[in-house]
Amino acid sequence: MSQRALAQLIGLGIILFVLVIGGSQATYVVDPGHRGVLVTLGKVSEEFLPEGFGFKPPFISRVQQIQIRQQTRPLNTDAYSADLQQITIQLRVLYRIPQDSVVRIFRDYAGEPFEALISPRVNEALKEVVATRSAESMVQNREDVKNRTLEAARLKVTELIEIVDVNILDIALSPELEAAIEAKMVQEQEAAKARFVQQRTEIEAQTAIIRARGEAESIEIRGRALQENPTLIQLQIVEKWDGRSPLVIGGGAEGGANVLLPIQQPAR
Repeated sequence: MSQRALAQLIGLGIILFVLVIGGSQATYVVDPGHRGVLVTLGKVSEEFLPEGFGFKPPFISRVQQIQIRQQTRPLNTDAYSADLQQITIQLRVLYRIPQDSVVRIFRDYAGEPFEALISPRVNEALKEVVATRSAESMVQNREDVKNRTLEAARLKVTELIEIVDVNILDIALSPELEAAIEAKMVQEQEAAKARFVQQRTEIEAQTAIIRARGEAESIEIRGRALQENPTLIQLQIVEKWDGRSPLVIGGGAEGGANVLLPIQQPAR
């Protein structure tokens, strides 16, 4: 092979290499669940790039991908309650970045969005809520603490990032404070049990009084009825008679007792 042909072959190889490199630099792929931010010579494009394949100016441009799918991150916070008790709270923050905020977040805020934007604001919101409650109230009203923290964090982050939810995983108190709260809860349960027993005793006593009063009134009414209608006793005897004729066995002597015995009916 002549030197001229070799030079042409080398030149063709270089051209092909440059074309391949240029072609790779002129295209981009945005992964699913992400949006791209195009940066050309240090200038950020105002529009985000949707997921999928596309073209861009080679060598002078790059595409930065930002995830817009919902993400979950843990967060630990130390705060002081209204009664000056130190509390350690473990959170789980669920959030997502709206696609309309992708360019603004990349351009105006440095670092990872959770660390730069979400974590400090959720920490601040939680400390504000904890500072208005006692340590005991924190333990007994976790759902309310969670809801108030979520509301305050959303106001601080605004629409830049969507905080989907905040879950409280654990509220850790000092061992002494936990023992004091547990002892107080036991005392309250025992007091509630004593009140229940007292109320039940009072109800039973009132029921007995009402029953006795009813029986007394019943006896009084029956006595008054007998006085007004003496034949009522005979009527009750007839109603309760079983159809057998009584047999009278009397003593021979005067003043002896007479005994009424039922007469057995003959078998049929």
